[in-house]
Amino acid sequence: MRILGIETSCDETAVALVEDGRLLGERLATQVDVHALFGGVVPEIASREHLRVLPRLYRSLMHDVGLEPGDVDGVAVARGPGLLGSLLVGVSFAKGLSLSTGAFLVGVNHLWAHLLAPGLAGDLRFPALGLLVSGGHTHTYRIESPVEFALLGRTLDDAAGEAFDKVAKVLNFPYPGGRFIDELAREGEPDKGLFPRAFIDNPSLDFSFSGLKTAVATYVAAHPDLVFETMADPAAVAALSGERRARLAGVCASFNWAVADTLRIKVERALRRAGPVKSLIVAGGVAANSLVRETMARLAGENGIALNLPDLSLCTDNGAMIAHAGWLMARAGLHHGLDLEAVPRGRVVPQDWLRGELGV
Repeated sequence: MRILGIETSCDETAVALVEDGRLLGERLATQVDVHALFGGVVPEIASREHLRVLPRLYRSLMHDVGLEPGDVDGVAVARGPGLLGSLLVGVSFAKGLSLSTGAFLVGVNHLWAHLLAPGLAGDLRFPALGLLVSGGHTHTYRIESPVEFALLGRTLDDAAGEAFDKVAKVLNFPYPGGRFIDELAREGEPDKGLFPRAFIDNPSLDFSFSGLKTAVATYVAAHPDLVFETMADPAAVAALSGERRARLAGVCASFNWAVADTLRIKVERALRRAGPVKSLIVAGGVAANSLVRETMARLAGENGIALNLPDLSLCTDNGAMIAHAGWLMARAGLHHGLDLEAVPRGRVVPQDWLRGELGV
């Protein structure tokens, strides 16, 4: 069964083809350079860029894998959550392909797709505890199967990835700045008392990173010599040296540790409450962070369960995870009609599948 995956939920335009769980090919166009001018994603620009590049990416992918439109059995598309205008571009394109080729349509929960992405590299063991750490969400789930997710904890305000983005912006790091924080953090020693690990002194499984973000902003405001005068480029960050680089590395290390240890506390708590699980799955953009990966590997080892981490290329938004999730859903007999709706951030993605044999 061949599934085409389409991803346009934020500022990455991506398409991919999966056949029986194996990735055949993928194409991705990033908008980082466009949005870097504004220090963050501009929704109207993002949707226009998707509209401009999606048809070209699709044609290029189909040409390179040597397939015709009619050779695809199903079209999977990220239906949400995300930026509504961006989602509508992908959903409309997917509906057009489904209508014109006869391929069945599958609407994919973008968040679930992230957590299923490590399955492209190896088998996932269920039941699992899932930790999604991205720019818009920090969630934990008990995952019974590829189509059964129970939300345990969620972000109450800023997600972990959003905190990384905002701290990087305060420091005038290049956009997106998370990787620069991570790189500098590896050079410094964290001061574990410098910044708070927010919302941990309670029994909740929910997350809050707004207080941490504010604490870093307050510290940086009191030490303005740490901040680049204008938004830096990667070369400017690389050229930092001497005492200023060491001090900045210490700040980044302290912030990085506060995020990673907060995640550790909440995941450890979720493992105690979720019941027996066979694995820990960690996914999303912040899953590329080196300290988060090390922390979760140690936690999984201490609890005697397997750890599934996506390849670094699968941490950010991509078409392969959508195609893979769509294939898993189709294998379970789940699909959608042409009345499929896009679901913006802030709304729960409904489990409104149609069920039945798909005839492939």
